[in-house]
Amino acid sequence: MNLIQPNRILIPNTFLLVIFCLSLTSCSEPESASTTNQAIAGSITEPVPQDQAADETPKTYRTIEWIELMPADDLEALLNPPEFLGEIADGSDEDLIDSKLQLDTSSVGDSPYEQALVSTRVIEAMNNQAIRIPAFVVPLDFDDTMVTKEFFLVPFFGACIHVPPPPPNQIIYVKHPNGVQLSSLYDVFWFSGTLIAELNTNDTATAAYTLQIDQIEPYLD
Repeated sequence: MNLIQPNRILIPNTFLLVIFCLSLTSCSEPESASTTNQAIAGSITEPVPQDQAADETPKTYRTIEWIELMPADDLEALLNPPEFLGEIADGSDEDLIDSKLQLDTSSVGDSPYEQALVSTRVIEAMNNQAIRIPAFVVPLDFDDTMVTKEFFLVPFFGACIHVPPPPPNQIIYVKHPNGVQLSSLYDVFWFSGTLIAELNTNDTATAAYTLQIDQIEPYLD
């Protein structure tokens, strides 16, 4: 599945946003990108009721940032990319990479940066935690009404040498019986549920986490 690069990053404080700010030139913006990215309230399914008795205390979700799912040394490696990346012209042929989320691990070198790009290492303390996280949706299926019931959550869309796809520990797998309806791949949502440190792999990507969804809400900028 091809990824579409947005004209702005909506998810704050991800490792890629830091990379944008520190050193590297971002991927060139496609002419078809919309000038405004919004999560549209009418484009989501109704929140899923929590499976709790009426007299139980409602589940409390901790809002997290994407970098909390990544070991500190992986983040440090990604913040220090190889010098040759700065020599590649933005938007050039050399700047382009396979637009799938999953990088070919057989072509990945031994440097800390390259290993961090394919890292499946997780934060064990996040396992079985009730979290709330903002995310873009990478659908793995669609029905006639543009509802996807199996998908990945990612902190951004886009893929080039300067901004590679997110590593597995920045991808969350979801299989949701009610699904989420998308009007475009620029839609962003808040997802609340229980995070599981569980590896899930298919042809599109490898996710180091799974989220058991309780509620989906529009992300309002």
